[in-house]
Amino acid sequence: MFEELLEDVAQKNGLREVNTCLKLTAGLSALVLCLLSTGYGSPLFIALVLSAAVLLLARVDLRIYVELFLVPLWFAMMSAIVIVLISGGEHIFWSWNPLPFLSLSVSSESINTGFFILCRVIGSMSALLFIALTTPMTDLFVVMRKCRIPDFVIDLGMIIYRTIFFLMDQVQQVYRAQVMRLGYSGWRESITTFSMMCGAAFITSWDAGDDLIRAMDARCYDGKFALLGENRPVELRPLAALVTFIVVSSVVVVASHGMTLL
Repeated sequence: MFEELLEDVAQKNGLREVNTCLKLTAGLSALVLCLLSTGYGSPLFIALVLSAAVLLLARVDLRIYVELFLVPLWFAMMSAIVIVLISGGEHIFWSWNPLPFLSLSVSSESINTGFFILCRVIGSMSALLFIALTTPMTDLFVVMRKCRIPDFVIDLGMIIYRTIFFLMDQVQQVYRAQVMRLGYSGWRESITTFSMMCGAAFITSWDAGDDLIRAMDARCYDGKFALLGENRPVELRPLAALVTFIVVSSVVVVASHGMTLL
């Protein structure tokens, strides 16, 4: 599933033909604005706008977007709960001292802090998912080369990116074959089968690396891969939408300064 999310969705989304630099500017600007915000209103506004762009403009499936959001949201909620319990404050609603060196409490200040951090994580995750679901890695490699990042760094990233999907494909094939042969029918069998799958994936990836080196030598590799990404022009409507989003979001950041829940 995740290889589909990382590449297929990005290749087929409705914003595929929009200039890559515009999409990166939107995502990175949203991320910076979330970090600069001092109230919970601006991160939620940014999350709402970018989520609407992903679902309505990029036409990404709602189920896929929600599934991607659940894992980081769960970790963020757990972290926010811990922050609420250990932050303390003046207006305490509940307190408990289970150990001499450990004091847990819930106060209005700790609730505001935890909720603000949770909202900031939601806004930042929306910005990262916007980039991931609308921009294929091939386009990102083109932008990296325009930014004059060293060629060996780009080539290494391209090899790693290719190897990740190759390894995942091999693991899926081995896993399906093991399931068909009842390799996970018991606890002991599951441990043995899983170890065999790891060994097979390692050997297969090692052989694939050797094949890649031989293929590169056969094609006279000179230390620089060819990039297949496209250079799309900057159109007026996407540019105007980007400028409007940054300006309005900046205004919301200033207007929501110090906004608290309690």
